[in-house]
Amino acid sequence: MASETSGGGGKGGAPGEIPPGNDAAGDGPATGGAAGGTVGGSPAGSGTTGKDPAGNGASGKGAAGGDPAGGGTVRIDSWIWSVRLTKTRSSGAAACKGGHVRVNGERVKPAYGVRVGDEVRLRQAAGRERIVIVKRLIRKRVGAPVAVECYVDNSPPPPPREAVAPAGVRDRGTGRPTKRDRREMERLRGAEG
Repeated sequence: MASETSGGGGKGGAPGEIPPGNDAAGDGPATGGAAGGTVGGSPAGSGTTGKDPAGNGASGKGAAGGDPAGGGTVRIDSWIWSVRLTKTRSSGAAACKGGHVRVNGERVKPAYGVRVGDEVRLRQAAGRERIVIVKRLIRKRVGAPVAVECYVDNSPPPPPREAVAPAGVRDRGTGRPTKRDRREMERLRGAEG
């Protein structure tokens, strides 16, 4: 009997033939179902191998459209990199280690699992704080238009740029600054910051 179910699971490519063929529902998926799932289930596209046809991994659909409604989690350093809040994943991990990332008000480590609905606060360069609420979980970096759909941005508006830019602007073609010019620029920068 065991040889019939394992032989039937390996040869039968149709997903509907495996469950009616085995008498013991508990034994079939544990022994013959594992072999049938990797051999017979792979061409049928059942997804039991952990890879989708595009080769994106088990979370291939998660990268494009979010995780299924199973309530999964994604590492916080990976998520803030995926939605383009940090430039690299390692800088996201460094921000977590330095205490610049908070989830629901608590400092978190890089491996913390973020869920849909969590509030993420990220302190960026120049003292700017990004406050986002997780709408969709993704594991792979996506383009900016898709990334914006993965969170709700509740951040305060950034400071105006015109107050910062004029201090270091020099006319084109004026050449290298003299010592006097350099001291003047440093004095102006010191007064601003």
